[in-house]
Amino acid sequence: KDTEPTLYTVKAVLILDNDGERLYAKYYDETYPTVKEQKAFEKNIFNKTHRTDSEIALLEGLTVVYKSNIDLYFYVIGSSHENELMLMSVLNCLFDSLSQMLRKNVERRALLENMEGLFLAVDEIVDGGVILESDPQQVVYRVALRGDDVPLTEQTVSQVIALLIYEKISYYLVNLTLTY
Repeated sequence: KDTEPTLYTVKAVLILDNDGERLYAKYYDETYPTVKEQKAFEKNIFNKTHRTDSEIALLEGLTVVYKSNIDLYFYVIGSSHENELMLMSVLNCLFDSLSQMLRKNVERRALLENMEGLFLAVDEIVDGGVILESDPQQVVYRVALRGDDVPLTEQTVSQVIALLIYEKISYYLVNLTLTY
């Protein structure tokens, strides 16, 4: 029963610093229901992966794909029968999206200064454990659109035009749907 295909492929997305401390963690199921259990799992995962050049690990019955960069460790976790390539596409999308958003400066300080962008990016990529997007260009575009609390005077001309086009298309789609 546990091996039946499901849309809920991602169990967690984690970002740890080079000491194994949590910078970001989002769990999508109850595999680790308490913060104490989550932090113990994170410590275990970090201890197993931080000294290897591998990209995939099996740990506690879970498939873990990971990547490190400077002082950050990125993890995407799925069940043991999950397709590693699907999980890797989530990991690469997250990393590449952050790389674009942080202007290739993917390190601890820059990430901490842009946590809102990280939250929005993860929400665009995975929702409730379901993979929504694997194209970093789309993620960055949507995060820029969702950052609409930035005054128009602080946005670039292309951001304003993209926002106006998006709102116009959304308006027509809503009205088209309502008329049918």
